[in-house]
Amino acid sequence: MSVSTSLFVPQFPRSCAYHPDWLLASASGGANSVWLAEWLTTALDLKPGMNVLDLGCGRAASSIFLAREFGVKVWATDLWFSSTENLKRIRDAGLEQNVFPIHADARSLPFAADFFDAIVSIDAFPYFGTDDHYLSYLARLVKPDGKIAIAAAGFIDEIEGDVPSHLVEWLSSEPLLWSMHSAAWWRRHWERSGIVDVELADNMPDGWRRWVEWHRHIAPENLLEIQTVEADGGRHLGYQRVVARRRRDAILQEPITSVPTNYIQQPLLREHS
Repeated sequence: MSVSTSLFVPQFPRSCAYHPDWLLASASGGANSVWLAEWLTTALDLKPGMNVLDLGCGRAASSIFLAREFGVKVWATDLWFSSTENLKRIRDAGLEQNVFPIHADARSLPFAADFFDAIVSIDAFPYFGTDDHYLSYLARLVKPDGKIAIAAAGFIDEIEGDVPSHLVEWLSSEPLLWSMHSAAWWRRHWERSGIVDVELADNMPDGWRRWVEWHRHIAPENLLEIQTVEADGGRHLGYQRVVARRRRDAILQEPITSVPTNYIQQPLLREHS
């Protein structure tokens, strides 16, 4: 099967318009960010002119997709990939007035509170978002009633007890893989904060097949992952999405960046009597 044919997936009709060579050249991780962005946006109500943060955007393919398809303004933010390279890709797409490349750490974002109408993260959130405090930090940046939405590789259900034998070698090869979770785990993790109401948390139908298809194109040498996902056949591995709305009554604390102190010298030791 040719690249053009295999990347033409009717499940993602908008994505089918994008050239396979562009999709492959824009790859920045183990998932097709445009496929995941399209799947995620079917659960969002994006309107032209909205301000959207694409957090962990990689090479900005998802940011370009969001701007082209929905007319939103996107802040394409990533720590690992060059904002200069992303700007070239954005210019070539004719979207310099709509997509703004930012180099920043997800834990130190340079944005004003209540600035974004929506925050999305495509196949990146597990790397930094599992921290119990992170949602409170991030939610400050989206307006009340604004959406926070993620799509990523993960587990269909949390693995409790012994790891299935066909997953042991792959999961042992990279400790970061354990930052993946299930849609149900993300729902619990977010809802218990009282900051958001989770509107959707589900798994992509046949997500494991999309995982394997894409990986065969971008990393055919990574046989361990390809063979593991194929052997699993969707029993434990797939793609998840979670969509939440920031509650209007959420109480958000400003992050502590420094603690003011006033040093007063005191005797170090007790005096001997």
